[in-house]
Amino acid sequence: MTPSGRQGLESRSILGMRVDATSCHDAARRILAWAGRGESRYVCAASVNNVMEAYDADEFRSIMNEADLVTPDGMPLVWGLRALGVGYAKRVYGPDLTPAVLAGAERGRLPVGFYGGSEENLRRLLEVLRNRFPGLRTVYSFAPPFRPVTAAEDDRIAGEIRASGCRLLFVGLSTPKQERWMAAHRGRIGAVMLGVGAAFDFLAGVKRQAPPWLRETGLEWLFRLATEPRRLWRRYLKHNPRFAALFVCELLERHLAA
Repeated sequence: MTPSGRQGLESRSILGMRVDATSCHDAARRILAWAGRGESRYVCAASVNNVMEAYDADEFRSIMNEADLVTPDGMPLVWGLRALGVGYAKRVYGPDLTPAVLAGAERGRLPVGFYGGSEENLRRLLEVLRNRFPGLRTVYSFAPPFRPVTAAEDDRIAGEIRASGCRLLFVGLSTPKQERWMAAHRGRIGAVMLGVGAAFDFLAGVKRQAPPWLRETGLEWLFRLATEPRRLWRRYLKHNPRFAALFVCELLERHLAA
């Protein structure tokens, strides 16, 4: 990220991964400014899953730390920022950031695109957004196959995104797939790429969101685990306890070194 892109932004390292103490308003403002200038950047909405994937793989840690913006999507990362001295840290939830950016894109007539999800869920999402943001300029949408794309297919996709004139590309894949995809396409696509994961399905009404009180108390993972146990049990039961133990150890080490 250029120095101007990080102006006024405070960050902390949590288990070796950078997290930015931004807000939904601040993040949307930065993203829209970059998009307005036609810059190629990528933004990660980070959760405990991102931190632990980064902890376990140097390559993925580099991808996260080289992102243009890493927002604290999960409450544990907000608490982590606060424990590390950023008392004003707030959650920047992907399903909240997405409509905030879309509203700004509608006002500024910035062309947007969507990459990810299934064909049916993507179709439902676009229908919802047409009703919610009637002035939104949607110039690209694509549901990639559930397999690795070939180099030729990837070149074609990147070319189609460039040809569309898209300035904001919302990427709805799973972690760490979406972050790797965005990092590989920075500089190849003249758009700000936002990795928002399950926000596609939440906004389309395909999946239920946790009640606000669960989201605010950091227990959203329990709701998601209960609704998608087969897909998510490994992520939550493997990563969450490890994150808690490792972060406590990190805080103790910092305290002893102070």
